Amino acid sequence: MKVKQTIKLLIVCCLILLLLLPVSPGFSALDRGSDTPEQVIGHMQSSLLQVMQEGEKLGYEGRYKFLQPVIDQSHDIDLIIKTILGATYWSQLDQAQQDLIVDTFRQLSIATYASRFTQYEGEQFKIVEQRSLPREQTLVRSQLTKSDGGTVNFDYVLHQTDGGWKIVNILFDGVSDLAIKRGEYRAVMQRDGFAALIQLLKEKIAIAQHNQ
Repeated sequence: MKVKQTIKLLIVCCLILLLLLPVSPGFSALDRGSDTPEQVIGHMQSSLLQVMQEGEKLGYEGRYKFLQPVIDQSHDIDLIIKTILGATYWSQLDQAQQDLIVDTFRQLSIATYASRFTQYEGEQFKIVEQRSLPREQTLVRSQLTKSDGGTVNFDYVLHQTDGGWKIVNILFDGVSDLAIKRGEYRAVMQRDGFAALIQLLKEKIAIAQHNQ
């Protein structure tokens, strides 16, 4: 009888500890790996609106911390930077260099969101459509309505990973973010080398922090 009571007590204690565990502000503790592409974008955009609404109170560091799990969950950072550099440049990097540029690019991606989505003035996101693309990718089209009534179109290209659907490219009013970075980063690699590219990304992070 004492053994059964002890086991029951341990189970109760474990349940209490689970309830007391902190939840990340960006993504809930629930596994979001089964979300559809549209749900991934919808959750990310609702998180952006939330951080905008609390932007001044959070400050840059608070917004960065808030958005970090959101970007990690919704963006395939590894594949994005590999695609930007291309197979030729990527294969020239050793493991330490690959890890460094992935981590630095991840920091820059989060910093960019934290510096741009700073305050809320009535903006609203709306999902327009979701459709299939070649190579088992999916396009989610959405629109941001600004406070002055103007609109910005966001087209998200996603692919399926072990962790669910993740963004591999974003088009702003038809302009590919991937294409812009590809041209810029590869030019630096060709002209000045890997160290110069890392320095460029760090400078962009510093600018994002300064322009908060």
